[in-house]
Amino acid sequence: MQDTVTTSALLDPSHSSVSTQDNSSTGGHTSSTSLQLSKPSITPVPAKSRNPHPRANIRRMRRIIAEDPEWSLAIVPLLTELCIQHIIRNFQKNPILKQMLPEHQQKVLNHLSPDLPLAVTANLIDSENYWLRCCMHRWPVCHVAHHGGSWKRMFFERHLENLLKHFIPGTTDPAVILDLLPLCRNYVRRVHVDQFLPPVQLPAQLRPGDQSDSGSEGEMEEPTVDHYQLGDLVAGLSHLEELDLVYDVKDCGMNFEWNLFLFTYRDCLSLAAAIKACHTLKIFKLTRSKVDDDKARIIIRSLLDHPVLEELDLSQNLIGDRGARGAAKLLSHSRLRVLNLANNQDGGKQLLEGMSDNKTLLEFDLRLSDVAQESEYLIGQALYANREAARQRALNPSHFMSTITANGPENSVG
Repeated sequence: MQDTVTTSALLDPSHSSVSTQDNSSTGGHTSSTSLQLSKPSITPVPAKSRNPHPRANIRRMRRIIAEDPEWSLAIVPLLTELCIQHIIRNFQKNPILKQMLPEHQQKVLNHLSPDLPLAVTANLIDSENYWLRCCMHRWPVCHVAHHGGSWKRMFFERHLENLLKHFIPGTTDPAVILDLLPLCRNYVRRVHVDQFLPPVQLPAQLRPGDQSDSGSEGEMEEPTVDHYQLGDLVAGLSHLEELDLVYDVKDCGMNFEWNLFLFTYRDCLSLAAAIKACHTLKIFKLTRSKVDDDKARIIIRSLLDHPVLEELDLSQNLIGDRGARGAAKLLSHSRLRVLNLANNQDGGKQLLEGMSDNKTLLEFDLRLSDVAQESEYLIGQALYANREAARQRALNPSHFMSTITANGPENSVG
């Protein structure tokens, strides 16, 4: 009986005093023995005295109080997410992309800034979604169909065009454009520039010499109005297929002079050398640039025997008989499929002479040009014959190839 009471007292201190009182009523011997055995027991602490002694019941006092009542383990970010956020923040200094898993790469690309330097992103990022965000960030209106359906190609073509439109010879550093070539040469296939700014016009200087007695100004030096020379640019674009140029000025402001709109002789020579060396060029357009007969002949001479040129547009210029004679020679020495000379001067007879030896031209635009009705009719007949021949080649290519083999390569029309 004593062992039972003592054991229960160790297990539950609340019963120790009760057991002692019960044993004391039975006799003195039992009471003294019970007191000696119940010394290790813990006397319960009253409720009011528990606060000054927190260790008395440490098991009941142990709990976690969160500062955020909504905090839970479910919202703790994963280690991979923390790493991705670190990569995004430090991408400019340490661009890491190819070493990541595809799903992690996509998360990084979705959060990269569109203002990152092109030296970092150009040859590293191929994601169309990223370049879509870059285009929409730069330009409010985007027609990706004009750029082969590629957002990356669209970004680099329009970015390059913007640099060319605002380049001022003698003021802008040429390295602004040349440093871009290693980054965009694999993506630019079309260059369309409808403005070329001339050099800044400084006050005219008097030539060293005499002045009149009346103090009137002597002979003035003629200012240089040559525009940006495209030679180095075209040579650096290894996949250039279309060049569409207009030597015009839109942002002249108060500095308006007619000579700002001139396509100079030096511009013509530089452009002719550039397109002659570009063996990937398929489409060349030079419109609304006041190209006269002399400049047209220089341009056309550089295109003779061009290996891949298919379309030439010299519309809305000042080309007359001499320029048309050069175009007629081009028709007999090239594989042109489209020729546009609309809104120029006379030259129908010379063009008709070139059509007699041409077998590839399918479109010929002479609208608003002074061409005789008889010449128009004969040119139309020649175009019709070329189209029929092209249709037959498309329907029966094996017969066409056998004809070329039989007649020899010198009689080839393809």
